[in-house]
Amino acid sequence: MDVPAMFAGIAQGISAMFGGPYHAAQVITFTETEYDAGGSIVSPGVEVRRDCQAQIDVATEAMRAEGYASGDVRFLILAATLSGTIDTDAKVEVLAGPHVGTWHVSQIERDPMGVYYAGRGRRA
Repeated sequence: MDVPAMFAGIAQGISAMFGGPYHAAQVITFTETEYDAGGSIVSPGVEVRRDCQAQIDVATEAMRAEGYASGDVRFLILAATLSGTIDTDAKVEVLAGPHVGTWHVSQIERDPMGVYYAGRGRRA
């Protein structure tokens, strides 16, 4: 049984029925810049957008430690809705719901069951 997919299906069903809390979003990353032997750019980094479902919530008490600023939020991304992983070089753009906008990822972790990525975000 694929537990992350099962939970994602339940969360998406509830969100569709009640208008949230998970909304359409995209994780934004950039490919690595390629350089030639002389240090000139051969291929610049390219923006990559991957669809997912995300929930924006208030920051947890643990997130209110090092580097916290007023307005920081907690986001949850359903892992089964995201192709690949996410790190602190990424941004999350929420496309629908009450928290539309782009958020810089400043903390990220995965729950023990692999159902979601939880992180702290700051408005871009």
